[in-house]
Amino acid sequence: MKKHNFNAGPSILPQVAIENTAKAVLDLNGIGMSILEISHRSKDFQAVIDEATALFKELLNIPEGYQVLFLGGGASLQFCMVPFNLMSKKAAYLETGVWAKKAIKEAKLFGEVNVVASSADKNFTYIPKGYTVPADADYFHITTNNTIYGTEIRTDLDCNVPLIADMSSDILSRPVNVSKYAMIYGGAQKNLGPAGVTFVIVREDILGKVERAIPTMLDYRTHIKEGSMFNTPPCLPIFTVKETLKWIKSIGGVAAIEKMNIEKANILYNAIDNSKMFVGTAEKDSRSLMNICFVMKEQYKDREDAFMEFAKSRGMVGIKGHRSVGGFRASTYNALPKESVEALVACMHDFEKENA
Repeated sequence: MKKHNFNAGPSILPQVAIENTAKAVLDLNGIGMSILEISHRSKDFQAVIDEATALFKELLNIPEGYQVLFLGGGASLQFCMVPFNLMSKKAAYLETGVWAKKAIKEAKLFGEVNVVASSADKNFTYIPKGYTVPADADYFHITTNNTIYGTEIRTDLDCNVPLIADMSSDILSRPVNVSKYAMIYGGAQKNLGPAGVTFVIVREDILGKVERAIPTMLDYRTHIKEGSMFNTPPCLPIFTVKETLKWIKSIGGVAAIEKMNIEKANILYNAIDNSKMFVGTAEKDSRSLMNICFVMKEQYKDREDAFMEFAKSRGMVGIKGHRSVGGFRASTYNALPKESVEALVACMHDFEKENA
């Protein structure tokens, strides 16, 4: 039976990236050694990280003055590295879900945190609007896509202070005007590669302004100076990131990916909106293209488990909603084919015919 992978992360990757990674595990480019056993200081791995960096810059049209880093620790480590490096006195944050809350918690260790707006009042089912960012904030932090609640900021905000964005789950899903951001970061394991590597795109001129001492490993300048190789980087995940970036380029780049993502999301949202049994949980003007969350309507709540089993029998993987919200979640990341979305919709229609 064909499997349709809707996992929220780690998640589906392009098949060609998986195949090429598997080959590299056995023998990297015919050198007679595995990517797992070569030195990160070797010319063979240097070529890997150089290509990954160049592809990132090309696909996102990253301007001069920015550096691309490949680090460890996931986005969760960035929650403290950002304020450690950038907060002198005060920072502004937009609270749109669990990951934003975690970032806010870490930032409070370093200074005053101004939460300019929050959607907690409606269980994070919308993106706040109409807030004001204090002009004296050292930076403004946003989480562009909220995997648990299915909301997304799909435009590049204009901001009066340096804008920092956690794009863990929607990086490269749409064109981004990088020049509007002082920094973009994220874990790779949702749209870019396997777990174990974190990307950082940082404008160099924002660094070196805080007075506190920063531990060597937590200082972005360390990693810029050493080309992401101050210590041994996650070599295998970086290789897969490179292969994923090559795949994105081969199918037309980020603009082409966005078109595909909009088409996939429209198929599923239309099915949800026209369903007798299912209903979406995110407000329509805040809906994510990456994580589509829905539940059974109240009169059918007792059939959620039955639908889950039915969906599994049809090859659907990873559609159970996050444990904190329940229901269902279909993660429609870049590598998910349209056919999988169509298969899920057919599954929903067939269950509805038998049970509504």
